[in-house]
Amino acid sequence: MKGLSQSSAPIYEALKKYRSDRVVPFDVPGHKGGKGTPELTEFLGKDCLKADVNSMKPLDNLSHPVSVIKDAEQLAADAFGAVHAFFMVGGTTSAVQAMIFAAVGEGDKIIMPRNVHRSAINALVINGAIPVYVNPGSDKRLGIPLGMSPDDVETAIEQNRDAKAVFVNNPTYYGICSDIARITKMAHDAGMLVLADEAHGTHFYFGRGFPVPAMAAGADLAAISMHKTGGSLTQSSMLLSGGKLDAGYLRQVINLTQTTSASYLLLSSLDLARKNLALNGEDIFRRTASLAEYAREEINALGGYYAFSRELINGSTVYDFDVTKLSVHTRDIGLAGIEVYDLLRDEYGIQIEFGDIGNILAIISAGDRNLDIERLVGALSEIKRLYTRDKSGMFDHEYIDPTVVMPPKAAFYGKKAMLPIDETVGRICGEFVMCYPPGIPILAPGEMITQETLDYIKYAKAKGCLMTGPQDMEIERLNVVEE
Repeated sequence: MKGLSQSSAPIYEALKKYRSDRVVPFDVPGHKGGKGTPELTEFLGKDCLKADVNSMKPLDNLSHPVSVIKDAEQLAADAFGAVHAFFMVGGTTSAVQAMIFAAVGEGDKIIMPRNVHRSAINALVINGAIPVYVNPGSDKRLGIPLGMSPDDVETAIEQNRDAKAVFVNNPTYYGICSDIARITKMAHDAGMLVLADEAHGTHFYFGRGFPVPAMAAGADLAAISMHKTGGSLTQSSMLLSGGKLDAGYLRQVINLTQTTSASYLLLSSLDLARKNLALNGEDIFRRTASLAEYAREEINALGGYYAFSRELINGSTVYDFDVTKLSVHTRDIGLAGIEVYDLLRDEYGIQIEFGDIGNILAIISAGDRNLDIERLVGALSEIKRLYTRDKSGMFDHEYIDPTVVMPPKAAFYGKKAMLPIDETVGRICGEFVMCYPPGIPILAPGEMITQETLDYIKYAKAKGCLMTGPQDMEIERLNVVEE
């Protein structure tokens, strides 16, 4: 690290030198700098293909970094206020799973909100840890899950003193934050680790006036989705550590599932994105927040829509709110969020992040312009004028409290039978069912199937939500645990 500062980008600089050295490649990848794939090279560009190289001594190795990747990771740790940072090329899914694998094992308990991303429950399917779910709060008007109440977390800790870790969303997809600092103190006082899913909270570390980031709150591990709001390429993420867990052990856990052929396109994008945030992040996210607030005001002025924000804060299940999240409730105009999502894309050429049963989410960044915001607001105004209808009979909530009957691993790998969906009420689910995005399971392995969950699944399908998870791609049958 000697001589390095946040204006350095070690991986990027090493890649530039490699290209200038005009090395003759007799290693993988087989496209040989794009010469073997002319159509791909024309599409992505020669510079991109020449940077798509294999691990070698001058470029270091992500599985065991000793030079430029090691330096880049330490610069990232310093920028995020962590003790260690690990570059991840399998998305934040791989970071979430690595921190769960590092914290808990077969039969260990982990306290978590049920509205976690599927990657967290997938980790439990793989390693056999036992979830102790804390049902999040809910907003009756919006029908969305909120954060975990500290009182509910405290109760879960008291009733499960043998739990090894507490998992926190910081924030949720909708921008809702729990009191992560208080939860962290309670967990640490009980001898438990704290793991934070910060897939949507990269900007918390660099902007002013945002909710507290996990490392500043004292969390032990945090999964950071740099590509979502940090500016790196899709699928590039980081795992941050507060230093309580041994770095060498964390690297071993990461290497259980992370590829041995890490993409230098992804690694260099992490390196450059970190540099940009460290040097310019405060200005970037001040502009982002300003654009989101402007959009929120304009949308609320239309009537019929509700672009919610900090007014939801209640000191408990909504401890703070991320104002960069442009979450908009649509049910009052008689349209499901997914219907507005489809109309925006198909009729107005506007692609937003997702639409669910009652809301849409537009991701705002400093790359947006006022003109883009005006186009979105104008389209929403037209949709309201042309498509508003009676909202009676609409499904009014996104989250259903689950009844957990058996551990996810036991249910997923147990003996199962595939039944017509209408014949599964009262049975134990052996697979996942979810809308994607946001990827929060409606049903997870080990949970009781109820008529309410089936009604939700059918309603979401009818409205056009992308349903994923089940073995049956048409979701007309479900795998249940054999009795």
